[in-house]
Amino acid sequence: MNKYLKEFLHRGLMFGGFGPIIAGIVYLIHDSFIGDIAVDGTVSFIAIISTYLLAFVHAGASVFNQIERWSIPKSLLAHLSTLYLAYLACYLFNSWIPFKIEVVLIFTLCFVVAYLVIWLAVYFIVKAVEKKLNSRIAD
Repeated sequence: MNKYLKEFLHRGLMFGGFGPIIAGIVYLIHDSFIGDIAVDGTVSFIAIISTYLLAFVHAGASVFNQIERWSIPKSLLAHLSTLYLAYLACYLFNSWIPFKIEVVLIFTLCFVVAYLVIWLAVYFIVKAVEKKLNSRIAD
């Protein structure tokens, strides 16, 4: 088995359980502020399974950033695409957003902007830490 696929599955299995916990927290917060939320067994089951799969894919996709032979743009595109498709599928499947082109376009824009802001923040933090460590080594 490819070592990256094995690592993807390993990470997914380690962190997939956080998805249903987060779904439960979201439902709890929703109920606290809006009140009288009615979630039947089917809706609850779908939310648990889909958020598990979402967390599984989210955790596993981090392996794309560690494939050394891939360029940064290639790993970024693979990571972004994987997360986008997983989130979009989860949101649509759970009816958290309606299946309307304008809503999907707004979701896409928000997702890409948020992804790039987070990625750039992490990139600049890592570069700053790298610079600091390199200066300590040089001393």
